[in-house]
Amino acid sequence: MRFLPKRKPSVAVIRLNGVIGGGSRIGGAGLNDASLKPMIEAAFKRGKPVAVALAINSPGGSPTQSALIAGRIRALAAEAGIPVMAFCEDVAASGGYWLATAADEIYADDNSILGSIGVISAGFGLQELIGKIGVQRRMYTAGESKSMLDPFQPEKPEDLKKMDVMLAAIHENFIAQVRARRGAKLKEDGLFTGAIFVGKAAFENGLIDGIGHLETVMRARFGDKVKFREQKQRRSLLSRFGITGPEGVIEALESRAIWARFGL
Repeated sequence: MRFLPKRKPSVAVIRLNGVIGGGSRIGGAGLNDASLKPMIEAAFKRGKPVAVALAINSPGGSPTQSALIAGRIRALAAEAGIPVMAFCEDVAASGGYWLATAADEIYADDNSILGSIGVISAGFGLQELIGKIGVQRRMYTAGESKSMLDPFQPEKPEDLKKMDVMLAAIHENFIAQVRARRGAKLKEDGLFTGAIFVGKAAFENGLIDGIGHLETVMRARFGDKVKFREQKQRRSLLSRFGITGPEGVIEALESRAIWARFGL
């Protein structure tokens, strides 16, 4: 009788690095549900991993894409019966922290920036500029809210009220996600104001389960012989050659602005 050698345990690693929603408008490989789907599914379905590790380095972005990605991870974890552990690197804030809540346990470095459980919407008011350069704005709509918050028109109080309602609804959804996933671990005072927490403070407030790094924690959990199988995200042909159009330049600037909010 032949005995096969015992297979070494393996951990599938999913790297979630970048602005959420980035790349979705130009077919790139940003953090959006469509582009991440093959990588996430492969992590759970190939090689019978003992766990899936999320290596997160994201300042946030689209709340919808954050929810879709986290939802996909949770659905696959439940289907396969595989534990998920998140490891936050430089930053897992706003939508980046939403992604972290897809895990059963969350770890971070002493210097990691976490939290920012809030919602932000930003833009520019350009109505005075176009008047100075002699440009006349012409727009035709059907529906009283169709031109809400047009940057080429003065802000209207009724538009701001509608925006407040929209942002409050998304904020409540974010809070519900964090409460559902972190439960009694949370010390809720001040957590949902959009404040950020660094390393130990995030642990003390229940946002993470401990200070630790991916390979160290996984080896302590599954032994020194554990193997790490990193999944690769598919990239478009143009992005492989570093080719971007005007949309790519705009997206890069938007991404830079989001990272800059955390000094990165």
